[in-house]
Amino acid sequence: MPYLYQDSKPRPHALPGAARAAHGSGKGYEELKQECLHKGVLFEDPDFPACNSSLFFSEKPPIPFIWKRPRDIVKDPKFTIGGATRTDICQGDLGDCWLLAAIASLTLNEKTLSRVVPLDQNFGPDYAGIFHFQFWQHNEWVDVVIDDRLPTFKGRLVFLHSAEHNEFWSALLEKAYAKLNGSYEALKGGSTIEAMEDFTGGVGEMYEVKKAPDNFYEILEKALKRCSMVGCSIDTSSAAESEAKTPFGLIKGHAYSVTGIDEVSYRGRQVQLIRIRNPWGQVEWNGPWSDNSLEWRSVSPSEQRRLSQAALDDGEFWMKFEDFKVHFDKVEICNLTPDALEDSTAHKWEVTIHQGSWVRGSTAGGCRNFLETFWTNPQIKLHLTEKDDGQDDCTFIAALMQKDRRKLKKLGAEMLTIGYSIYESPGRDGHLGKDFFRYHPSKARSKTYINLREVSNRFKLPPGDYILVPTTFEPHQEADFCLRIFSEKKAITEDLDENVAIDLPEPPNPTPSPQETEEEKQFRALFEQISGKDMEIAAEELEYVLNAVLKKTNNIKFKNLSLISCRNIISLMDTSGNGKLEFKEFKVFWEKMKKWINIFLQFDFDKSGSMSSYELRSALKAAGYQLNNYLLQLIVLRYSDEQFQIEFDDFLNCLIRLENASRVFQALSVKNKDFINLNIGE
Repeated sequence: MPYLYQDSKPRPHALPGAARAAHGSGKGYEELKQECLHKGVLFEDPDFPACNSSLFFSEKPPIPFIWKRPRDIVKDPKFTIGGATRTDICQGDLGDCWLLAAIASLTLNEKTLSRVVPLDQNFGPDYAGIFHFQFWQHNEWVDVVIDDRLPTFKGRLVFLHSAEHNEFWSALLEKAYAKLNGSYEALKGGSTIEAMEDFTGGVGEMYEVKKAPDNFYEILEKALKRCSMVGCSIDTSSAAESEAKTPFGLIKGHAYSVTGIDEVSYRGRQVQLIRIRNPWGQVEWNGPWSDNSLEWRSVSPSEQRRLSQAALDDGEFWMKFEDFKVHFDKVEICNLTPDALEDSTAHKWEVTIHQGSWVRGSTAGGCRNFLETFWTNPQIKLHLTEKDDGQDDCTFIAALMQKDRRKLKKLGAEMLTIGYSIYESPGRDGHLGKDFFRYHPSKARSKTYINLREVSNRFKLPPGDYILVPTTFEPHQEADFCLRIFSEKKAITEDLDENVAIDLPEPPNPTPSPQETEEEKQFRALFEQISGKDMEIAAEELEYVLNAVLKKTNNIKFKNLSLISCRNIISLMDTSGNGKLEFKEFKVFWEKMKKWINIFLQFDFDKSGSMSSYELRSALKAAGYQLNNYLLQLIVLRYSDEQFQIEFDDFLNCLIRLENASRVFQALSVKNKDFINLNIGE
């Protein structure tokens, strides 16, 4: 699958009011709905049809599913009953508990919920079988339209459903999210934080409970007060333990929601409690402070009402915070971005976003373990100028997300192992080279390289300039990525690859005939032998001359130059327009050729006659061309082979086209990028 350059200039954070209509027709929800009402038909979504391909991509349905509309399932369907609440979420026969845990957390924030789930939808007089939901995708809010045909078996919903059999908002939300990701099967397995981010545009942080800081209770308390979404889980040591039930009623490898945190007065002392919800809608903790435990008998009825404590088999339960730390292993917190927070919230984040790509052969350099290619990764400069209030350092969260991997599951794509490193800037502009990373250690880095959709960490660094390098763990792995910087004070970021520059030396003047060098005398003799008295040669003759000369050069292991190269040489050097090369034109070109040969040999490290495409940036810079990632990726796609190697003939063609492009640029005074793109991107 091709991954072309993503412009990584910083861009403003997307606001939900400007959600893009994602339907294949280009029409929005209201227009599609009005068309159906006008025609008197119920909407059928051609983008996500009611067929097996929308369900599974790697297998056939295990049972014969029948797609039905809510009106065909119950007599009186409702979009919501008493509002959308966390008890409306009961898992079906799909391994997407991670998604359901996020939906449960979503219901705790009315503003966020109403953005994702427009609550003005219903099955009333203007019903047209069409619904819509909004999700955040890589700095863009998209409005996903669906029809209301849902997979059923024996008249019951197969997947997510509400405890109330005639309530359908949660089942329709799951369908919209399945459409966003390509199919229901694409939702199998995941991290709660992934869905939380898609519901909010927020940024996730993950804590290992056993290694959490001493103020972990306060961290969770503050997160919930800020309307952040919180999930938790218990690790498994093997696949056999997945969804295994512990003696205390907890499920391993299962995603839970954290829905509350509070203190209760118990026998004269304060006890810290935390409220957890199982998205199954049943199977609860049976230890201290569980629904029917003896501890609640010592708590006043008013306190129980304040905590919404009820002994119901609804999947939600309280437990002592100390027990929570013993039994749970991971906590995921989704910090909301400024637009997702209530106006009364005291703390808001500043957000900067970059889009980019790792492309094989040019910008997919892998982690620092692979020094020879690490430096070719995209590089982002981070300016930290304002200290935190009352502090000496600047706090920020760097979140690196790989894009669309879940959607690409059906093509065999898996989550790549990703991470990043942060270096102190040396104080100069431009893409940093290999030697900088050879001799300078990082100032900070992601805690680990991991195969999650997003890797994020919180840092405190002194004010100054830093270089952030996002990478995959292994080199040559392709993906698009989104890098977000969340800072307590405004931080400025810039891409180090945005400038295109051409700095070519003046063409050398040929040596006058009486002072010809021995090399020039040999060329003249060869020229006369081939061309005749007019001293002009065509492309076929030039091919013979150049290959004859290069074969006699001991330190060169090039393959023969191609006829196409020789035609390109003539197009570059022919000043008379007769399609041939005069001897004086050849002498000027030969001076260029010698320089280009020396540059190529400098970067042909193993003297094999080819150089790594990852060295192309440096080689072209030595020849006078400073290119950004976009142009570099185009050139690599055009001129490198499957092993990311570039032979001299291709290197020569590349330089000829770049020089031709630079002449057009100089003649017409237009942007470098546009004309270089026209000449090398064929």
